[in-house]
Amino acid sequence: MSPPAKGKPLPLHKSIAASAIAACTAEALTLPLDTAKVRLQLQAKSSGPPLYKGLLGTVGTIAKQEGPAALWKGLEAGFHRQCLFGGLRIGMYEPVKTFYMGSNPGEAPFLTKVAAGLTTGALAIMIASPTDLVKVRMQSEQGGQKPRYPNARAAYPMIVKEEGFAGLWKGVTPNIGRNAIINAAELASYDSIKTALIKTGMFEDAMPCHLASGLGAGFFAVICGSPVDVVKSRLMGDKTGQYKGVLDCFAKSYRQGGLLTFYNGFLPNFARLGSWNCAMFLTVEQVKKLFQ
Repeated sequence: MSPPAKGKPLPLHKSIAASAIAACTAEALTLPLDTAKVRLQLQAKSSGPPLYKGLLGTVGTIAKQEGPAALWKGLEAGFHRQCLFGGLRIGMYEPVKTFYMGSNPGEAPFLTKVAAGLTTGALAIMIASPTDLVKVRMQSEQGGQKPRYPNARAAYPMIVKEEGFAGLWKGVTPNIGRNAIINAAELASYDSIKTALIKTGMFEDAMPCHLASGLGAGFFAVICGSPVDVVKSRLMGDKTGQYKGVLDCFAKSYRQGGLLTFYNGFLPNFARLGSWNCAMFLTVEQVKKLFQ
């Protein structure tokens, strides 16, 4: 993500703070779509009609059966996640990109942007993966079920007690792959699209440019990250030990539904990431200007 056209680049702590604020704002606005995405991804094929059908249908089913508040299940864990993961992966992107460029002046090559996004995404989720685990588990609980965890803060010690400390990092391998790929796709594409739009002379470094760039970033993120996203959600939502690991989950998912199973929930995933990126990049650009 390019810094605002005017003013100096923010110090690292301010950049991380601005990114965390923007990520939490986007999380609160778009969590219902993420909840629908998780439910669709975890829904296995069966002989009967599926409970969840499409984005709006899934949102409507959840709201009807469990109440509208169920669409924001996992919001507390989502805030935990975005303060850590969102703040670090976005806030560190510019410094890491600059480090990879070394003494080379000018616009960073696209591969350098991808490398910076992969690095910050992987490092950030290694720290924040427990928050992702709690969020997915809380979102996957359906109406009529007794909540497994009373709240997100109580979930962490409960998981340690039941599954050991390592249980907090269940599914961390596909989570690192998923978030590194999506982060690289989001930030590198946003950075490149924004730069290209401004160079045309038709856009200024303002909201219309940020919206268009954010939507494009969301699209590329879903294309690149959906397969590992599906596996990550299934591993984290697995309460019965159905999957033995990443490769086993890939193999069983493929046998159950073929290649398209890795794009289960593609439309809600794009609706979620597209709207999330628009909200996040709009917010972070404005907050960074306030922090100048």
